[in-house]
Amino acid sequence: MSADEVRAQPVLRSSVKGIVLDAQSLEPLAGASILLVNSDPPLACSTDEIGHFGLKGIPIGSAELKVSFIGYATLISDPLVISSGKEADITVYLQQTGINGKEVEVKGVYRKGEALNRMVSVSIRPFSVDETFRFPGTYNDPARMAQNFAGVTSGIDNRNDIIVRGNSPSGVQWRLDDMEIPNPNHFAAVGTTGGPVTMLNDNLLTNSDFLTGSFPAQYGNTTAGVFDLRLKTGNSDHHEFWFGLGWNGLEFGSEGPFSNKSAASYIFSYRVSMLQLLSYTGVKMNVVPQYQDLSFKVNIPLRKTGILTITGMGGLSYIQLFDSRKEQSGWMFPDYGENLANGSNLAVLGLTHQAALKPGLRMKTMLYAVSSLVYTSIDTFSNVVTTPSLWAGERSSEVKLSFSSRVYKKFSTKSSMESGLSYDHFFMQFSDSMMFKSSFQVHTGTKEQMDFVRVYGQWLQSLAPSVDLKAGIYGSWLLLNNSWSAEPRIGLDWRISDKHTLNFGAGLYSQMPPHVIYFQINRLPGGAMIQPNRNLDFIRSVQSALSYDFRPTKILHLKTEVYYQYLYDLPVKSSIPQYSLINEGHDFFLNRQYSDSLINKGTGSNYGIEFTFERYYNKQYYFLFTASVYQSTYTAYDNVRRNSAFGVNYVLNAVGGYDFVIGKRRWGILSLGLRATYAGGNPYIPFDVNATVASGETMMDWPASFTVRYPDYKRASLRFGLKRNLPGYNIEFILDLQYRTNYTNVYLQRIDPKTGEIRNFFNMGFFPMATWRIQF
Repeated sequence: MSADEVRAQPVLRSSVKGIVLDAQSLEPLAGASILLVNSDPPLACSTDEIGHFGLKGIPIGSAELKVSFIGYATLISDPLVISSGKEADITVYLQQTGINGKEVEVKGVYRKGEALNRMVSVSIRPFSVDETFRFPGTYNDPARMAQNFAGVTSGIDNRNDIIVRGNSPSGVQWRLDDMEIPNPNHFAAVGTTGGPVTMLNDNLLTNSDFLTGSFPAQYGNTTAGVFDLRLKTGNSDHHEFWFGLGWNGLEFGSEGPFSNKSAASYIFSYRVSMLQLLSYTGVKMNVVPQYQDLSFKVNIPLRKTGILTITGMGGLSYIQLFDSRKEQSGWMFPDYGENLANGSNLAVLGLTHQAALKPGLRMKTMLYAVSSLVYTSIDTFSNVVTTPSLWAGERSSEVKLSFSSRVYKKFSTKSSMESGLSYDHFFMQFSDSMMFKSSFQVHTGTKEQMDFVRVYGQWLQSLAPSVDLKAGIYGSWLLLNNSWSAEPRIGLDWRISDKHTLNFGAGLYSQMPPHVIYFQINRLPGGAMIQPNRNLDFIRSVQSALSYDFRPTKILHLKTEVYYQYLYDLPVKSSIPQYSLINEGHDFFLNRQYSDSLINKGTGSNYGIEFTFERYYNKQYYFLFTASVYQSTYTAYDNVRRNSAFGVNYVLNAVGGYDFVIGKRRWGILSLGLRATYAGGNPYIPFDVNATVASGETMMDWPASFTVRYPDYKRASLRFGLKRNLPGYNIEFILDLQYRTNYTNVYLQRIDPKTGEIRNFFNMGFFPMATWRIQF
């Protein structure tokens, strides 16, 4: 192609749509000005009566918006990815300045990386959907992306468990548009919050928050961390579609208006396992992970009465890991093997109504239902008894019906208040047992119902132009056993200057144990069955954190945070005085063999320091370096202080990438990314080899609990991406290359009860993954 022909090619353009809101009241701002930064001639527009805007004719590539409004601080947005065939979407929050009657540009009021929730002071990292897709080794999974953040470690390679500051992953809470949901992963396990494959779809997510401790009062029933995820609203102007194929499966989705006469819109995505589809064609495979999921959101503006939203997510998964389909050399042990079948289902459906009752006063009411099911069977066989027989089985289901209502009141530019209540009713059915000493040991077998009530209130007060105080209280009541909690929270922000900030947060926190723990069965000598855990109290903690932020430029961010957490009322047991429930939660099962007859007499502590050095994406590149040094210990019934299961002591992460723009017309982008992780080894409980061989059953060396560690962990990921923009659509190809050294985390450790041989099972060392996507 000649130079004249290249110059004659049209410049590809796309558009940005969005909404501008008051950062405190979340009310739409009509008449706000939107300007494309560095556009010549100026490209601008303004918001309509409900705060929406659309800016068209933006050249393909990266763009920043300047948003201004009378009496509010001007904001420069983060760089937006502008692609053909896909309209960029942004929600803008403006801070009122208290200077009325004129437009002002206040430097330092908005800073990149600030939390969406102004009630949060410390221990928070906002993230965008672009980061989920951009970071190497994330599999487009927000949980795996968060493993790059300070204070966060992972469990095992083939799961996305989030270990926050040494706390159990079971303490992490997932929220989807303010609905509290259980484990949003395929192949989930009761009492855990992670899994191998996420159900969350990055095509539906928008900017969200990840909290790692010292939460404000609106977050309750959690002691470890919160994923506060937001789903974006579908395009109300025109239809858009996407189709993808990759490691996460085959996926297609769409968004758009229901009609040209209505502002109501939809967005949805459906995905199915690629290996499952291949198996239907007759391709032979020993293991076929079967899963599919659907996510959607319907947004219906109502005349003068607010907005009605219908949100849903669901997933089905099933897998068979059968040694009987392998040669004997591939069995779990030389002379016997296992057949494991596992499945899990999840469904979430919510109805939300939001309305501005009057200026500065807003109300949000939600009704939603959550249903989850986990079922597992394990059969064993040997080279002598070749017919598999049942060794263990489980079927656990929960249905939660929830109502919640919140009121937001903005009194002035200096003060605002938020309060709310929620009521949850649970229908539960638990049944599981396993073979132990030649007979089945029943752990649960019951149908139950219970109710959980919560209230909270929190206040934000500006004490001075540079000082904000946040205070609140959270209360909860579990009617099953009358456990209750009243938890004060406090936060303080001091903006020393445009570049320097100090933040402090502290409070009391509590969490229910996994629900199944309440209903564990214990058989008395006379044969009667009791539930000894039914009166367990909440797990509780006191948390505090202090952070210092330094921002030398608008795109560079350095942060140091120190924290201390004291845990108490941890469930422990007298018959195994080294056991604590706090060490469960990062595996494919919750070990119920040891979790009966618990009492709230354990303690624990987590304390450490975290460092973050980050360059936000700008001029085609970004980087993030984090370091965490911490101690995580616990004291069980024997009153001996030990390392916890999650005390790896140190974690170093480095991730970065560069986008090479191809062509003067910016028709394509070549992306390169690199991620590296180095962490201490996980402590574990060793096997008691002699007792195992003598009894013929797996026995643990409890006195040596967590005194031994696996080797240090190293991992590197390399990402290549190519995006091609064409008139009306774009095509993207991503290749993730993951290399795990010989120091990889152990995937599974088992002992042969006959010989005492201990086997460590690892994931593959080199793992390539590819994703292809088209948007139009």
